[in-house]
Amino acid sequence: MRNFRKLNIWNDSIHLVTFVYELIKKLPDSEKLGLYSQLSRAVVSIPSNIAEGCAKDSQKDFARFLKISLGSSFEVETQIIICERLSYISVQDSEIIIGKIHRLQKSINALINYTKTQ
Repeated sequence: MRNFRKLNIWNDSIHLVTFVYELIKKLPDSEKLGLYSQLSRAVVSIPSNIAEGCAKDSQKDFARFLKISLGSSFEVETQIIICERLSYISVQDSEIIIGKIHRLQKSINALINYTKTQ
């Protein structure tokens, strides 16, 4: 069993959760059941799936959960773009968070590729 707390991608994704939660506070009340709900669930899914994957015995299962977390990161990226296009968040905030997401996506993908060699 792996210790998920020692993984940089897990720590980075926890920081992303904190950052996204600060941003979604800016969403209008009309989005509480829409984008707010979707974003909060998707961003929390990233570190949650990394942690769950760490409990799996096989590299194949671990990689599967990493792929789920990667998919969630793409979901968050899409929803951030939507928030920007609807002028709920600034272009500057959007660029900052998408940069963080892209770095995390590259790291998750690198770990997925590494698990294939093990």
